[in-house]
Amino acid sequence: MNALAQLGMVSDSPSNIQMSSASSAALPEESKDYFVEKDGMKFAGTHLLVDLWDATNLGDPDLIDRTLCEAAVTAGATILHSHFHHFSPNGGVSGVVVLAESHISIHTWPERNFAAVDIFMCGACDPHLAIPVMQRTFGAARVECDEQRRGRVF
Repeated sequence: MNALAQLGMVSDSPSNIQMSSASSAALPEESKDYFVEKDGMKFAGTHLLVDLWDATNLGDPDLIDRTLCEAAVTAGATILHSHFHHFSPNGGVSGVVVLAESHISIHTWPERNFAAVDIFMCGACDPHLAIPVMQRTFGAARVECDEQRRGRVF
């Protein structure tokens, strides 16, 4: 962890969005199985790989943080914390919103108008609801999405 802090990849201070969601993250945990049952299949959660093409606003880490946090809440997830790294004043952004239900991560290439987003959620969340939030903010003309059901129980 110390090596990551030296690289500026770990923040001691939470984002503003983290602070506003801290009360929802402090809910008491119930002893329950968060696996999902859908279409007769039981699995840990839904993992979406989302490619946003012809997108804009991909170089602003604060905007990306707010957007991914809004997407998480819209999907029904609980935000634990987030961290984003801006590679240079004109470069891309990589980051993650850590959720009680898993995560949303992003890597952007503003010079190619492209973003790769990874959404994994378990429990009652619907990760598909996160996509329109991102599409609206980033103005993506084309969205490609692959879905995997992780942790399938046979």
